[in-house]
Amino acid sequence: MIRVVLPSHLRKLARVDGEVKVDVEGPVTQRSVLDALEARYPMLRGTIRDHVTHRRRPFVRFFACEQDLSHELPDAPLPDAVAIGAEPFLVVGAMAGG
Repeated sequence: MIRVVLPSHLRKLARVDGEVKVDVEGPVTQRSVLDALEARYPMLRGTIRDHVTHRRRPFVRFFACEQDLSHELPDAPLPDAVAIGAEPFLVVGAMAGG
């Protein structure tokens, strides 16, 4: 069971409180976690990744085990601590400004 922490606006959209848990078949990667998340919460499709390209949306970042994984390849394995459920996979809304 993979633990996922969503930003508050996506928790509200998905109608969940706190962390969500998803089952992932096969290797635990950004792609497999996000596929499982969107399958369980279809209202999140297109909010984290583009509908067509499946690339991370601008101003969305991924973190796990105190590491920024936003620029890792989508099929790169996530840290073991995430795969065993000891640490969550965090989806964070980034901020920009001048």
